[in-house]
Parts: sequence; C-alpha cells; structure tokens
Amino acid sequence: MAERDKDNLVDELVGYDPLGSDPALQAALARAQAHPWLPGLQQHARTVGSAAFAQLADQANRHPPQLQPWDARGRRIDQVEFHPAWHQVLAHYRAQQLIDMPFADAPEDAASGRWTAWAAGFYLHGQAEAGSLCPATMTTAAIPVLRKEPALWAQIARGISSAEHDARDAPVADKTALWVGMGMTEKQGGSDVRSNTTVAYPLDAAGGGRGAAYRLQGHKWFYSVPTADAHLVVARMASSAHDAHALQAPLACFWVPRWRPDGRRNSVLVQRLKDKVGNRSNASSEVLFDDAYGVLVGEEGRGIATIMEMATITRLCCVLGSSALLRQATVQALWSARHRQAFGAALVAQPLMQSVLADLALESEAALLLAMRLAQAFEDSSAPGQTTALAWQRIMTPAAKFWVCKRAIACSAEAMEVLGGNGYTESSALARIYREAPVNSIWEGSGNVMCLDVLKALQREPALRDALWQDLQRMAADDLAMAQALQRLHTQWQAMAQDAWAQQAQARQWVQQLVLVAQAGLMRQHAAPAHADAFVASRLGPHAHLGVMGAFPLAKAQISAILGASLQLQH
Repeated sequence: MAERDKDNLVDELVGYDPLGSDPALQAALARAQAHPWLPGLQQHARTVGSAAFAQLADQANRHPPQLQPWDARGRRIDQVEFHPAWHQVLAHYRAQQLIDMPFADAPEDAASGRWTAWAAGFYLHGQAEAGSLCPATMTTAAIPVLRKEPALWAQIARGISSAEHDARDAPVADKTALWVGMGMTEKQGGSDVRSNTTVAYPLDAAGGGRGAAYRLQGHKWFYSVPTADAHLVVARMASSAHDAHALQAPLACFWVPRWRPDGRRNSVLVQRLKDKVGNRSNASSEVLFDDAYGVLVGEEGRGIATIMEMATITRLCCVLGSSALLRQATVQALWSARHRQAFGAALVAQPLMQSVLADLALESEAALLLAMRLAQAFEDSSAPGQTTALAWQRIMTPAAKFWVCKRAIACSAEAMEVLGGNGYTESSALARIYREAPVNSIWEGSGNVMCLDVLKALQREPALRDALWQDLQRMAADDLAMAQALQRLHTQWQAMAQDAWAQQAQARQWVQQLVLVAQAGLMRQHAAPAHADAFVASRLGPHAHLGVMGAFPLAKAQISAILGASLQLQH
C-alpha cells in the first residue's frame, strides 16, 4: 500500500483489499446469504487489488491490440495480437468461475446468493481492469440463449464454463475454453437493429430452420471481441438462396463461429480495429461477412427477441461496470485527499473538499446498492410468481443503465479533479477510468434508448408497473421526501400518458427521478442513517442539487460519518 512521502506526493492506491475495505459490498453479500462464495471472492479481491494486477491492467491498456489481417505469404488470417497482460487478466477472471456462476448449480449450503456473488466478483474485477469485462459480459449473457439449443449446447457447454483461459486461435472442438461475442450494430442503423441489412441464406436447397446452417453476407460496424470463438449475430433470414425480398426478410439470430466445422477459417473478414476513446485493452472491430458460416439459434424470425434476452444481462453488466468505475474513482480520490497536504492541512480536512468526497461516496454507495438489488432481482425472477423481482429486472435495469452509467462519467471527472494534474496524466489510473466510463452509456443502447425501453415496459406490462410502484411505496412509507417524490412521479406519469409527445420529451427527467427514488429507498433500507439522510436530502429534498459534486450543504457530522465509513483500510 503506497504512502505519502515527505515531498507531499501521493501515489495511487494499490496493494489493498477492495472487498475488505468496502463495508457496503460486504453487507450486500451478507444480505444475499452469499457466504459459500465468500472465500473465493476474498481471494479474488486480494488479487485484483494487488500491485501486480494493477501493473497488468496498465500494460494491457498501454499496449492495445493490433490487427494482423494477412500472414507472411498473403493468406487471410485476421489475427489480433494482444499484450500478454491481457491474457493474464482474462485467465484470472476465468479462474474465478465467474463466467457461468449465475447459471451453475449452487453449492449444497447455498439456497440463494449466486447472482449477488457473481455481481460482486464482476464489480471487484471492474475496479482493476474494465476492458476484459466485455468478453466476460457477452459470454455470460449468451448462456441463456445457447442453453435452449440442445445440440449446440452439448458441443460448447464445457468450453463456456471452463475455469481455464485458452488463448489459441483454433476451432471450437479443439479449445478447452470458449469466449462468445455479439454482432448487431451496423453503420446505417446503430441502435436501430431493425434497419440491419446483413442477410443469411440457407445452405440447404430445401431451406433452413432452427439449427440449420446458413451463409451470411453483409457487415457489422461494431463487432465486439473479433477473436471470440463465436458470435451471436443478427441477420435477415432469407427463405432461399434466390430470395428476391431478402432485405425485407424477418430478423433472426445466428451462431457464427470463428472457424467452420470443417476446420477452415470462417469468412468473417476483419476490416479494422476501432480506435476507441477508451476500452483500449479490448479489441472492437468492423467486419464483413463473405459467405460466413452460421447456424440459426432461437425461433425463426425472432432475432431481436432472442438477442434481447442476451442484452438484458449485458445491461445489468453495464450498471455493474459503471458502479465499479465509480467506486474506484471514489477510492482513489479519498486516498489522495487523506494523504496530501494543502493550505496547511490534510486535503481531506478541508470543508469544501469534504463535501465533494462525501458526495462521491454517496453516489458510489447508491450505485452499488441499486446494482446489487438488480442482481438479486435476476435471481429471484426465475422462480414462478415473482412479479416484483421481474418488475425490477425489466423496468429498473434500463433505468439504472441510463442513470448510473452517466453518473460514472461525471464522477470520474470529479475524482480526477481531486488529484489535480496528477490525475490528468496518462500514467494515472483515473485517466483510464475517465476514458472508460462513456462506453457503458453507449453499449447496448444509449441513454435515449434506455428511457424509451423503460416507457415501453411500463406501458406494455401494467402488472409489472403496478408491482414496482407498490414496492417503491413500501420503501417510501416512513420517508416524507421519498413519498412526495414518488407522488410527483405518479402524477407526472398520468399526465404524460395523455400526451405521447410529452411522454418521450420528458422521459429522461422522469426516469432520472425514478432511479433516484429507488436508490433513496435502498439507502433507507441498507445504508447507515447518516448516509441515507444525506442522500435523500441532497437528491430528493426541497433543495436537492444534482449538478456538480459537493454543491449540497451536508451537515458536518454527516460528512464525518460518510468519509469514515466509505473506505476502511487496514494499516
């Protein structure tokens, strides 16, 4: 653990335990009764919090992947070369058996808690290296879709759940571990998947069908993790090789492996790697399908519904990933302020800095509580009759993605400011966090798409809407500010329902308030009273302020309690 030296220079915090120093995360695991997974999570935390792992994360991001489209003799290979640190980071994640933890059989002494345990492991990893969470997210999210294809699942189940990392570029049958990606986005449509023009033609003259082989032609503008062993791809399902109306055909979902079953490399041609703002350690690409081999998965013509089953989990991962970035930014800001002197006293003792740090800590804790509540909802919703859990999953997941992902961007910039110029240099972990933060707001649907999805869920599933409303009312029963905010939301919703234009135009403001009410309720339930009081007053009270951090006047005792509890390091 770094210390402040005599020259008043503070190194970033490494070599610490991100689980042992996080009371809110420990409490979430205890509430979910996730104790069977706790020893593994504790070891995982010590590893990702170590100085050695911080160095791996730095190397993987400082040396981004490079595309090698051709070999020395001009043969097309489309290989992507990574720094060895990338594979070490992926190998560690695999070793924690996090890939299939939400779906694997729970230990005999665990009735519940596996989704929370998985979310905690994901959250801890994301504080150290976020780019590797992209292949991890997509592989986990693909499992529910792939398990519905018995023949395919029998071939890949062991590789998907493997605790090993196999970095070889080889056919699926030869690999000990598999990664899965996804391909939806096209340049003419972006989030509007219904405008996709990639077409899949049946290889059999008699036509295709579920489990049948197809050849794909088209392109994908963002094709995440091009070195994944296979991708789930959305394309139009032509009725035959000569379908004159193929571009109007219904969308379907296809399993597109990197290698064909006959051992030849599949015709997925990587055009370039994206030069992204952040997410540098991970490769994202643009590809062409030149009669690429694929297998239909899911029901015919229900490609969007099939891929959305995967996207629902990836959206939860976006919330968890942004919460992880927010936590790490807050940790680094607290550490620096505790050990740096300014204007004759420790920076953390300066009243205005205390206000900023306390606000960051509140935002981080509320994001974590919401992310963990969603993880529990995903676990509970699999049981029959769990309407409230399903409501949180379907309505609050896109709402949380909208709000938490945006807050991570603003808060990482604020934390960088705490470190000053030292935080603004590329050698700073905060610089990487700041560049990384926007991707979760964009991936799997931007803010507007998330707000529209919330509206659709509220309109189309009134039973879920009512269940969520009742749960929020229960949480607000003993809090006047929450109850008033909830009533304002209800009144505004009724007015918006009469005006389609206003409903969309006001969606961002309404969804923002919905998330704040939910976070306030969770803080009331699970946070210390000083933390909950401060959050409710600053976010929902009559003088609420959601602009810059530190602009709401918290009481001195509240600030002291928040700062003392937010980062508990063992010395």
